[in-house]
Amino acid sequence: MSFLIGQSMTGGYGSADILTDCTIGVDKGEIAVIVGPNGAGKSTAMKATFGMLNLRSGHVMFDGEDITHLKPEERVLKGMGFVPQTHNVFTSMSVEENLEMGAFIRTDDFTDTMEQVYELFPILKEKRNQPAGELSGGQRQQVAVGRALMTKPKVLLLDEPTAGVSPIVMDELFDRIIEIARTGVAILMVEQNAKQALEIADKGYVLVQGSNRFTDTGEALLANPDVRRSFLGG
Repeated sequence: MSFLIGQSMTGGYGSADILTDCTIGVDKGEIAVIVGPNGAGKSTAMKATFGMLNLRSGHVMFDGEDITHLKPEERVLKGMGFVPQTHNVFTSMSVEENLEMGAFIRTDDFTDTMEQVYELFPILKEKRNQPAGELSGGQRQQVAVGRALMTKPKVLLLDEPTAGVSPIVMDELFDRIIEIARTGVAILMVEQNAKQALEIADKGYVLVQGSNRFTDTGEALLANPDVRRSFLGG
């Protein structure tokens, strides 16, 4: 069983189910990517693993523990970090203040972690006293990811981290995500840039209408003619 797994998840917001028997998971040091058409339930599936969705059936296991009924903030204390797609920085606060906010659950000295974030994202150290609201879209995403890393998560959930950024910035963000995974952090990511995301993925899930259509390694999904034709533009 995966380090983090949402198993056979069915549920939604209110009475309508968005997910139907959906399973997603990731192991330590892995990058798992969720792709699929608009409205497929990609972000919903990931949010369900973070406790932001009521499940009618199925369960979420994390590090061998059933966390299905834990609140999101309780999952953070267990070692989960979540970076939403939008509204993911405090715009009026400086870069450094944003990172400090990420360490809210820490009772130890987090100076070393902040230095690690600055090593990963050098531009943030350069702009550490600048309000986050003045940064470019790509730099804001770096702040958001950096803030999540301040909790020293065991698993990092990323909701479309490259949305609205240039191809160059996207490549740079993917490079940093690979670096984070190499430290042993499990990364579960939703991405619209399916082909590029699957190229760095150890594992991939193609969702359609809230259910798993294909599940395989990133490499195998890229080579699958049905996946290529239906979801990767040929």
